Amino acid sequence: MVLNYIWIAFLLLAIACAAVQAVCTGNADAFTAVINSTFDSSKSAFEISLGLTGVLALWMGLMKVGEAGGAVSALSRLLSPVLTRLFPDVPKGHPAMGSMFMNIAANMLGLDNAATPLGLKAMKELQELNVEAHPERAHTASNPMIMFLVLNTSGLTIIPVSIMVYRAQLGAAQPTDVFLPILLATFASTLCGMIAVSLYQRINLLQPVLLGTLAGLCALVAGIIWGFQQMSKEQVATVSTAAASIILLGIIAAFLLSALRRRINAYDAFIEGAKDGFSTAVRIIPYLVAILVAIGAFRASGGMDLLVGAVRSGVGELGLGTDFVDALPTAIMKPLSGSGARGMMVDTMTAFGADSFAGRLSCIFQGSTDTTFYILAVYFGSVGIRHTRHAVVCGLLADLAGILAAIAVAYLFFG
Repeated sequence: MVLNYIWIAFLLLAIACAAVQAVCTGNADAFTAVINSTFDSSKSAFEISLGLTGVLALWMGLMKVGEAGGAVSALSRLLSPVLTRLFPDVPKGHPAMGSMFMNIAANMLGLDNAATPLGLKAMKELQELNVEAHPERAHTASNPMIMFLVLNTSGLTIIPVSIMVYRAQLGAAQPTDVFLPILLATFASTLCGMIAVSLYQRINLLQPVLLGTLAGLCALVAGIIWGFQQMSKEQVATVSTAAASIILLGIIAAFLLSALRRRINAYDAFIEGAKDGFSTAVRIIPYLVAILVAIGAFRASGGMDLLVGAVRSGVGELGLGTDFVDALPTAIMKPLSGSGARGMMVDTMTAFGADSFAGRLSCIFQGSTDTTFYILAVYFGSVGIRHTRHAVVCGLLADLAGILAAIAVAYLFFG
């Protein structure tokens, strides 16, 4: 229901903003801009789904090979002490455990093309459990689905390669100087999202296993920070990209070797999984069209500009610094559209300079969270979920935590 009201609000606000422009400024073209944006966004939604088809077919095919060979179930057993506590409704050793971990790992490494199909695979397996346990709630998100989705929307990224590349292209003196701030902001976002969902679902995060895992993650983050500080900016980019690629190829090799060990026909298993990938890409088209059209209309109507202007005025009235406001379009756009936020980030760096406070903060915003509404539309849409329960609220709380943390660390490092 929450997503329904948000969708309606975007469209009605877009129409209202266009009407205000037409009446107050005489800009009758605002209506045309909104209408044109609906056509453009519909086309973009279809093109995104079409672009996902090949990637989904590839990775869902590889996942099927991993399942048939037993690699995914082995991974599930290895991670079960942690994941069974975060996802108590998922049976120990279930394939969904392995799929969820691989999706989260791909996100942490910045491998978006691999993360999405792995996430959709996990969501499909979670939906099968949901339907099996509660057939009458087949269109309602289950607790594990919501925890998994919020962990995705919080966007924990250890290696933000693409952001560093954009900074280098736009002339930043040290393209990697946002690495540590992004890591801190995205960690805050993920932690907040996990806590929010745990409170809703009454999951005890003070269990020794979860506390130990959190301590281990903190140590890993600290180790990566220390290691990257010993390298030059060229070495950081090279090592980051190479490490992500090697890990990914290692996973593929493990899947293939597991299939050989069990004498599984890996080719047939791949084809079977790839067919699922194709059908999944088709299923998400209506959901993508709905959410991207609403977002595009709101942006084209000038609603985003009015929102940023209102924030600037409010902050100014409180007597606070407004340096961060110039980067806010990226933060506001990020939960709505990944490509839109990326465009806002590039625009901010172009307008103010890659090494300006606003330019750096826009990069931290870009890396601190993920595209909440896009993920909601794609992941829930792929399995026909219409009632999202507390997923939207928890996802947006994680986004808010990431935004506030990004502002704080930006002032700490660059203010």
